[in-house]
Amino acid sequence: MHRLITFVLCLGIALTVSAAKKPNVIFILCDDLGYECLNCYGGTSYKTPNLDALAASGIRFRNAYATPLCSPSRVELMTGRYGFRTGWLNLIGRGDDAMEYFDPDKERTFGHVMKSAGYTTALAGKWQLCHFPDHPDHVNRCGFDEYCCWSWELNGKRTSRYWEPSIWQNGKEQKNLPKPYGEDIFCDFLIDFIKRHREEPFFVYYPMVLVHEPHTPTPDSANATKAQKRGKDGGPTGPDARQRRATKWFPGMVNYMDKTVGKLVASLDELGLRDNTVIFFTGDNGTDHSVFSKLGDVTVQGGKGSMTEFGTHVPLIASWRGTIKPTQVKDDLIDFSDVLPTIAELGGAPLPKVTLDGKSFAPQLTTQTASARQWVFSQLGRKKMARDGRFMLHQDGSIFDIGNDPFEKKNLANSNDPDVSAAKARLENVLKMLQ
Repeated sequence: MHRLITFVLCLGIALTVSAAKKPNVIFILCDDLGYECLNCYGGTSYKTPNLDALAASGIRFRNAYATPLCSPSRVELMTGRYGFRTGWLNLIGRGDDAMEYFDPDKERTFGHVMKSAGYTTALAGKWQLCHFPDHPDHVNRCGFDEYCCWSWELNGKRTSRYWEPSIWQNGKEQKNLPKPYGEDIFCDFLIDFIKRHREEPFFVYYPMVLVHEPHTPTPDSANATKAQKRGKDGGPTGPDARQRRATKWFPGMVNYMDKTVGKLVASLDELGLRDNTVIFFTGDNGTDHSVFSKLGDVTVQGGKGSMTEFGTHVPLIASWRGTIKPTQVKDDLIDFSDVLPTIAELGGAPLPKVTLDGKSFAPQLTTQTASARQWVFSQLGRKKMARDGRFMLHQDGSIFDIGNDPFEKKNLANSNDPDVSAAKARLENVLKMLQ
């Protein structure tokens, strides 16, 4: 009976999509932004008025989970598959188990999926799944008609993502940049793409370069020096120096990220496209370790790179004016594998004929349908965790009541509490299943 009800709901959404004009879809991914950074999630350290307004116009999901590092997070959300299936278990080029190149002949992305449904597709920002000089058409082969990306490494050296960035656009390295700041270039590229394709359904993937380190001034920062823009102020190096730079520049970076999202959303209003555009916003993993933020009155150190609550828990906002009811807050469990099937369902697109781990949460956008999943999963290298609505179990057997102990201070592995024992048994089965 449950399967029949699910089939009827999905059929209804598919018929609605086919009968009406296909909605445009924009998926925005911020780099290194934990949920504690946003005002609408209880953060009190930074100003995020545009994202707060976006959340107020739709749904703020309170239980969205990613992997704690960028490359595996990006592959998971683009493919709907966990890292042990794709091989992407770590940062590109890091460690013996790291991948060097995302192979579009072996994996399908949400770009491929949306193109198959008649969408025009574009991507701008951070890619970091290949080396552009070796694979200049890689983004196109991954399902995107147009792209403008930061080339994160050239000739064996890391390049700038912010000031005077290294840019590859539609197969070529760009020498004459229209603006000096990377995020402005990427946002303007996408706004231009939207203007040119406003009469047809489009899918935009915007993996922002903000707010990743190096923590540097933005165009709104006053009296910034060239050395500060390069992330080098001539002072001492090491963790303390990184933290000092984060304290000085990270708030402005969050503000500028928020301002840039607001600019992109405003362009949809100006073009009359907002009511037919679904906008998603999330972060790829927790905030950098050098950043200390306030969640209410509690200080939170960024958890990036750690298989913890603050390493994997990210914000997730969905807005579709006139279709998604405003001011909603939902506790549905969502992980990054759910993104591809959700976007496919919104676009009326067929799913890839491979094993998918994701479950579409498209029905939860417009109805009070129950959460599509009872647990979420995350993996980094050989470390794994599974979490339900209350407990988080790590592969080493430690288990925490995250709802009451988000800093994971009290390991309940030896507890006799029946709720803990039942949760541990359930989540152990999840970890065994996902080998």
